[in-house]
This record gives sequence, structure tokens and C-alpha cells, in this order.
Amino acid sequence: MSKTTLLAVAVSGRGLVDPAGPVIVADDEGFTRGRAAFETVRVYDKRPFRLAQHLARLASSAERIGLEPPDRGELERLAALALVEADSADAVLRFYWTAGPPGGEPAAVALVGPLPGWIEEARVGGQRLVSLLHPRRSAPWLLPATKSTSYAVNIAAEAEARRRGADDAVFVDAAGIVLEGPVTNIWWREGERLVTPALEVGILAGETRAALFEFAVQLGREVEEGAFPLERLLAADEAFTSSSVREVMPVVELDGRAIGYGPLATELQQALRREACGYSS
Repeated sequence: MSKTTLLAVAVSGRGLVDPAGPVIVADDEGFTRGRAAFETVRVYDKRPFRLAQHLARLASSAERIGLEPPDRGELERLAALALVEADSADAVLRFYWTAGPPGGEPAAVALVGPLPGWIEEARVGGQRLVSLLHPRRSAPWLLPATKSTSYAVNIAAEAEARRRGADDAVFVDAAGIVLEGPVTNIWWREGERLVTPALEVGILAGETRAALFEFAVQLGREVEEGAFPLERLLAADEAFTSSSVREVMPVVELDGRAIGYGPLATELQQALRREACGYSS
């Protein structure tokens, strides 16, 4: 039997299955052509954070890919089965909604795995980023705001960042406009103002991004959205990324230029933890 780090797996029509066993058929178009949507949800004290919003975005991604929408009740049932089976207070919950084989039925999969062990250490020290050229996904046929399993470019970007001696990347378009990271949204502070690229530049509408907007308002911060050149990010007083699993991750260097480790990332991280699980750390 092959090895796996997964704690639990549940599949539509089957329920709980062996995490190391087969889940989809070999000609499933999610595997052969990348025709599948997915969502990643952080679990705090056995509770998925912003689950309803994630499932709504999964349905939107499926529609853009050309898949029928998944049954939300079935997804919630699969998540509950997998979380009980995993019996882990803090974890990562992933949903996949895949096209199935040609002419066949779509399939839903819920996976529960452990949190990556490197995240908290990286948060303390901050991450070094490099900017990488990436086309702006503003045209509808480029599937903006879509989380699909066609993820090879994102993985290649992370590998290229490491090859250049950095921890992660931030995408910029041909005009030098800041977009997003391979799996994150990007933010920075200019004085008292919080700045982040607008959804209109073709970035993903991250659920943690949405939560940070709410927290920033609660903290009395002005938030500016727009299309911003890389030079503004390079001149920032502080910068950080956001994602469901990594939460708020400070950035301390971009393209070899130091960026200050500021207080706002810590404030927003604490606000996120308070909202998610009732404590700050």
C-alpha cells in the first residue's frame, strides 16, 4: 500500500475511504485535463473557517470551468465525515469537484491533512519574495478568480522562487502591475493606508483576503484597491501575503530589497485568530 500524509478522505457515493487507496478513475478529466475545481479551508478547533464562503466559491469556479455545480449538502456531509475521522483540532480541509470520465458523473472529494509544519517559523522570520512575470487574467476565457487543478504554473513559480534563493513569488504583468502570489494575495502598507490589488486585475478573490478587509475596517485602517506598479510595493513600509492555510505571512524582502517587518501584519493575524477560534497568538 502506498504511503500518504492524509488523515482522512471522503468521496461522494462512497463515504469514507482508505486515504492511501484510489479515489478517481484513470480517465477522470480532472486528472487528464485539469477540469476540476478545488478549495482549501483551514480548520480551527475542528471547525472549518468561512466554510459557506469557500463552498460558494467552489460552485463559482465549477461554473467557469464548465462543470455542473456540486451539491452543497453533500460537500458538507463529506467534510463532516472526514473531520470526525481525522480527529485533529487544527488541520487543512480540501474539496475537489472533478468532471469525472468522458460521459460520466462528476465526483466530490473531501481531504483532511495536517497543517504544514514550516508555517509558524516562517511567520516569525518573514518571507523573501521575488517578482515573476505572469499574464493578467482579466479576460473571461482566462478564468479569472477560478481555483482549478490546472496548477502547474503556480508550482513552477514556487520552484523558480526557490531557485533564486527566495521563499515565494509575487506575480506582475507585462506592464509591471502587481497581481498576486502563486497561492496568496499580496498586501502592503504605505503609512497608515493598507494597499492591495483589486479583483479587476484578474486575481483570486481570496476568502482570507475578504476577512482581512473586515478586520482592517475594524482596526480603523483605510484600504486602497487598484492596479499598482511594482515600485509602490518595493517602497512599502511593510508587506505581507494572505491565504487560508498560511493566514497572514509577513514579507521582509522583495527582489533583494529589504522591507520592514511592521505591526499591521501582526494585528491582522491576531484579528484573524480571534475570529476563527476565539484567541490570538
